[in-house]
Amino acid sequence: MTATPLAPVTAALRAMFGTDDLPGLAPGLLVDDEFGWAPATTLIDGSRLPDLLRAATLRWGGTPHACAALAWKSYSYWTALPVVLGWASARRVPLLDPSDVLIHFEDHRPLLTLGLRRSTTVAVLPSDPLALAGHPGVRVVAGEAELLAALRASLLDAHLAPLIAAIQTEVRVGTRTLLGSVASGISHGILRAADGLPGSTVQTIDTLLGALDLTDLVELVPGPTGEPSVQRRTCCLAFTLPSPKVCQGCCVRQA
Repeated sequence: MTATPLAPVTAALRAMFGTDDLPGLAPGLLVDDEFGWAPATTLIDGSRLPDLLRAATLRWGGTPHACAALAWKSYSYWTALPVVLGWASARRVPLLDPSDVLIHFEDHRPLLTLGLRRSTTVAVLPSDPLALAGHPGVRVVAGEAELLAALRASLLDAHLAPLIAAIQTEVRVGTRTLLGSVASGISHGILRAADGLPGSTVQTIDTLLGALDLTDLVELVPGPTGEPSVQRRTCCLAFTLPSPKVCQGCCVRQA
């Protein structure tokens, strides 16, 4: 296995999308020239959050809370994807402290683009070649449970949960609604990447959602040909837009 810490993550993304030119992530994930980028701390502290919410309103034209929910859906999907793919593909977890996640609004194809600083720490198991080689920028944890705990602490507790709190100071939107998008995004991401991942896709999703206490927000049900499909138990509010959209697996569809 290559000694480049994020190589399994970028390989999984490439296999998943068929390209390194992704609509929501910097090519190769890492940002070398930070000019024009800002750390995700500027969303959490509120200084750049109005920019995100304004961009969402211009993009979708819905109510403030619906546009905020959809902005969150996009942001949380692209933030969580490298983390869960790293865990699922190679038990390598980039620890996405908000100060290490960079954002910009310059590419108008997606709502925003995310990248990682080269200083981003990667958590690994003791058996990982990075641990054995003493690779810099690597945190070695004791075992599987500790790796999942590190994933949760960085992705949810230190990053997504504070950003939810910041969003809720701007608009009225429920925590369960927002966390439902996290659970749905993780599940959809793992299912889409399934061909390039080892082990049981369903078990991978169950383990990740269990570690994040999000299991009750989605259900995996048989799709049209028997493949697992994601059924949400909360709504992202896309059905309220001027041009309404009911997503596949939305709880509104089942009502």
